[in-house]
Parts: sequence; C-alpha cells; structure tokens
Amino acid sequence: MSDKPPVAKKVPLERTHHGDTVVDEYAWLLKKDDPDTIAYLEAENAYTQEMTGHLQDLQETIFKEIKGRTLETDLSVPTRKGAWWYYSRTEEGKQYGIQCRVAADGDSPPKLEPGTSLPGEQVILDGNELAGDSPFFSMGTSAVSPDGTKLAYSTDFSGDERFTLRFKDLETGDVLPDEIPGVFYGGAWSADGSTFFYTTVDEAWRPYRIHRHRLGSTDDVVVYQEDDERFWVSIGLTRSQRYLVLASGSKITSEVRVLDAATPEGEFAVVRPRQTGVEYALEHAGDRFLVLHNDGGAVNFELTTAPLDDPGSWTPLIEHRDDTRLLDVDAFKDFVSVHFRRDGLTGVRILPGDGGEPYEISFPEPLYDVAPTGNAEFETSRLRLSYTSMVTPPSVYDYDLRSRELILLKQRVVLGGYDPSDYEQFREWATAPDGTRVPISIVVRKDTSRPAPTLLYGYGSYESSIDPYFSVARLSLLDRGFVFAIAHVRGGGEMGRRWYEDGKLTRKKNTFTDFVACARHLKAEGWSDKIIARGGSAGGLLVGAVANLAPEEFAGIVAEVPFVDALNTILDPSLPLTVTEWDEWGDPLHDPEVYAYMKTYSPYENVDGRTYPPILATTSLNDTRVLYHEPAKWIARLRATAQGGPFLLKTEMGAGHGGRSGRYDAWREEAFALSWILDRVGVTE
Repeated sequence: MSDKPPVAKKVPLERTHHGDTVVDEYAWLLKKDDPDTIAYLEAENAYTQEMTGHLQDLQETIFKEIKGRTLETDLSVPTRKGAWWYYSRTEEGKQYGIQCRVAADGDSPPKLEPGTSLPGEQVILDGNELAGDSPFFSMGTSAVSPDGTKLAYSTDFSGDERFTLRFKDLETGDVLPDEIPGVFYGGAWSADGSTFFYTTVDEAWRPYRIHRHRLGSTDDVVVYQEDDERFWVSIGLTRSQRYLVLASGSKITSEVRVLDAATPEGEFAVVRPRQTGVEYALEHAGDRFLVLHNDGGAVNFELTTAPLDDPGSWTPLIEHRDDTRLLDVDAFKDFVSVHFRRDGLTGVRILPGDGGEPYEISFPEPLYDVAPTGNAEFETSRLRLSYTSMVTPPSVYDYDLRSRELILLKQRVVLGGYDPSDYEQFREWATAPDGTRVPISIVVRKDTSRPAPTLLYGYGSYESSIDPYFSVARLSLLDRGFVFAIAHVRGGGEMGRRWYEDGKLTRKKNTFTDFVACARHLKAEGWSDKIIARGGSAGGLLVGAVANLAPEEFAGIVAEVPFVDALNTILDPSLPLTVTEWDEWGDPLHDPEVYAYMKTYSPYENVDGRTYPPILATTSLNDTRVLYHEPAKWIARLRATAQGGPFLLKTEMGAGHGGRSGRYDAWREEAFALSWILDRVGVTE
C-alpha cells in the first residue's frame, strides 16, 4: 500500500439553476453499481487504513476498555403489558439482544440476575439466531398482539432499512407462513390480534402507504395512501388498546385519523384536517382524548382535551407558555404525565386523575435528561422513567404515584472501578454573534489540568436535542485528560420551538455560527486548547460547514455519515427524502433565494484553497438517509482543492445509516474514531 492518497477522476457535469451554472466534477460517484465507484471507495479505505495503521494498538486498547467497562451479560428492566413482563437480555460473546417474557404477578417487576433465567421464561426472539452468519442485521419492529399470543417482527440483512415482516405464534413457537417484504419500521395490531397494519415506502424512501394484513390472507389492503410528497405516514395503537392512530405529517404539519381497534376493517376518521403549520398528536385517556398541538400561536404547544365523538373540538388543559416546550403526553387510567423542556433541561409533570393539584417531579443533578419510557400498561399506579446525566449511567426508575417516591430499578453497571465522583459536569453559556446565549454542557475528570484537549459535539437540526447523556466509550477520552462538551446550537430543540426555528431555512447559518462561538468560548474561558469537532448526519453538515467557516479553530473534524452535499441533494427530488426535507432546509429547486442561501453554506460548494484541519469522514455504502456519495465527493474535492489535512474517508461496505449493527463491531468502529481523535492532539498512550 502507498501513503499517497487516491485521486478521484474529474468528470465535469454542468448544472444551471436560477441562472447560476455550477460544475460538479465528482457527480459520477452517485453511480453505486459502477465498478469505478466501488474501486474508488475501496482505494480510499486502503489509504485510510494505511494512514491510521500506527493507531492499531491504541484502537485495540480502547476497544478493550469499552468492552471491559461493559457488563456483557446483562438484561433490561421488565416492562408490564397485560399478563406478561417483557424484557431483553444480552450474553457475553453475542452481538445481539434476546427478547424474553415471563408471566406477570403484581405491579413490581421481577428481580432478575444477569446470566440467569427466571422459571417459566419464554424466549420470544433471539437476534443472534435470526442474524446467523450475516455481517449485518437489524430489526424494524417487534410488536406483541394485545392478547399476548402473537408477535409481528421484521428484519433487515443489508442496512438499507427495507424489512421483511413475519409473524410468530407465541403459544406454539411456530413462525407463521405469512411473509411480507419491503416493509418500513413500526406497525400496529388490531384489538383481537387478527390483523396487523404496516407501512411501506415509495421510491424516494418516503413511508406513504398503510396496509392492512389479516393473518393467513394474501390479499392485503391499502387503507391509506399519502400523495403529498412532503408527508410521512405511521400507525400505532393507543396504550389503552382502544384506538388505532394513523398519523400523516410533514416537518411542519400534522393530520391524524383514528379507528376503533375492535373494528379493523372500518374506516379511519380524520381528527382535524391538515392546516399548514399546525402540528398535533392524539392520545386516548378513558372517556376523552388528549391532544397536544401548536394551533393559534401556541409555539411551544399546549395540551387540550377532546370528546371521543368529536376529537377535533379542543378545550385547553395546559395552556401555552413561552418558557416551556411541551414534548409529549402519556395517558393512564388514573393519571396523565406530560414530558416537557425548560431552560435547556427535560422534566415530567403529573396530572392526577382525581382532580388533585398538578406537580413536577424533581431531580438532584444540575444537568440531566429524563423521559417516560416503557409504559405499556394503561392501568397502573407507577410511571416508568429513564434518567441519565453526563456522569450518571442510564438509570431506570419507577415513580410511585401513591407515595410520590422514585424507586431505582436499575442503573447500568460500569465495570472497571468507575466512580461518578471522579468527574464533574458543568453548564456554560457562549455568546453568538447576534448576542444569543448558547448553552454548552461539559464533563471532565476532576483531576484534569485545563486548558485541555476537547471534543466538541453538535447536531442542530429537526428540533432534535442532544441532551446531557452518559457514554462508556467517552470515558476513554476523559481518562486521558480530555474535556467533552455538547454545543446546544440553534436548529435543535434544547431551548424550545423558537430555538429550532432560529436555526432552520434561511436562518440555518445560526447553527454554524453558534458552534464556532461555543468553540471560542471554551478557549477564552480556559477550558480548551485544541478542539476536535464531531457530528453525524445533519451534525455532519454542521461540522462540514464550520470547517469552511472557521477552520483555524479546530485541530481535527470527525464527520459521520455527513450531509455535506446539501445543496445538490435538496435540488434533486428523485433522491430519498429530498421533498420531505424542503420544510427543513427550504426548496432551492423552485426558490432562487433559498438556492442562493444554501449555496453560501453547503460544505461541498464552499471548499476552497485555504488550510483545513485533518478530517475523518465515515459513511456506509447502503445508507438510505445520507447517501455515501456525499462524503466521498466532499473528501475528493478537499483533497484536490484545499491545503492542510490529511483528509480521510472510511466507508463501511455492508452497513446503513447507523453503521455496523453488532455491538462488538460498533465498539470497534468507535475505538477507531476515538484513536484518531486522540492522535490529532498527540495523546497516543
């Protein structure tokens, strides 16, 4: 192998939009089945392997650290649904989880010990048996029928997120002959378990049809087709198991239909017709529906009630507040929980069903993330919560509504002598160029000398929030003297809906300037010297944009499955997801102002001859969300045009958007990235 990088051939392709002619010399890389494309990607992999060969020992050390801190034989906290407790477990040496259940008795989950099985345990699915020798394996759904007798599950063996749906009789253990290829994630059972509703995608990978499958039948019926290319569809069953909920939504608009789950062959009824800019979601709560919506200027959403026979008539229950973003609502027989966000942190509000005063559950740490999770049972006096912080491993609590007590059921075991008191977490605020204060979450070992090398992570799109979270792999950085920080930039949802709106469409550049402001703040306040930027998918767009905006601020950039050819992708409605993305980025195909604006920040369009920091881009050949050609083109143009580097591309030739599927493979992938990050700042021991 040579230490000289591959040189991508140039095949100039001219395109003209709104009077502007651009030349894309690497567009040929879109041809996935072209032998030249595969040969180029393999040459890039060989070069990356050569350039990182000196890190193999460090990679192996970090892999062993991750593995050594992980309780490989472990299990989840059981979740009650009907007559059963459901849980999953992992076993040492096995890549995938095993789904199990035991008969239920009482509200308290059974006590399970890793490596042992309870009397009467039933294995529902073993991911390792399903995966066999396949190098990739993923599940799209696993749904037990309301009566607990049947299982719907779907599998993907290539990473393209096209699943094959199958059904299993849980009483006999037999897999039924019904088999449906080309299915999307999710699905929902009818009340009697005779019928399963599932989703399929169109050529642009947009989930657009809901099908009804009666077990034993081959005549599946399309019950709904969404013809507006901006909208996705999904289907679910309410926690009460009374209603099927068919939701159709774009990035900014919702329309919901409901159907009595006892009559699966009936007609879905529209709750309220779609109105551009109005989003709403519906939950069944006994004698009424609960509707969370943003109509009438409720930017951060308000919670309303609606009669069962008139679900489009909404009466306020929790009115809109400028300082609190309502995220979700969960209804139970005797209470309602509301998940919200305030001051950059999440929280949970309880609405007692007896008319008692609503209240919020309190938590002791200054930074944390909490959310209701695994609450499958409608009639219960407990609320299951997930909780974590940057120093507290993921924890599962039951909140007892009677005693108002948080009961710790499980905290992820971190082996190797991990002590949370060795680490500290902080909240800092950077000032953006327009004066906006941008929150930063920070974690560091208490004995770390500062300023220190820093990994700065960001995302900033789709109102997705990167809340404070714990990471076993991150300890390999912190214990080597790193600071880890999350830049909660605009475009995310950390500070409410307006925070998101100020970082999208023609305000997208706020996302990038916020991130640079966070980097400069960390240096100015003595936290950081050398900073590595890291982001994935839309976060890859973020770090690609700041590479053009302020390359001097960063000692390296890790861009994972990065959306770096944003303008060309959003101009091409034949590519997966493009039309649905116009509400997020704008429509450059038909709007010249959007075109001009996107052209000023799209990373691929703005590579020039300046000096860039070293860049590691990773991607997957079968990714259907951010296609492999985006980072491939970007790296090719950087290498041909820019100074600095080196610029590396690593392509998984048999994986999808989430990378390699097995946990050991994923750990090795992370060890590779972390060793590169450490090498960039000279920490290789």
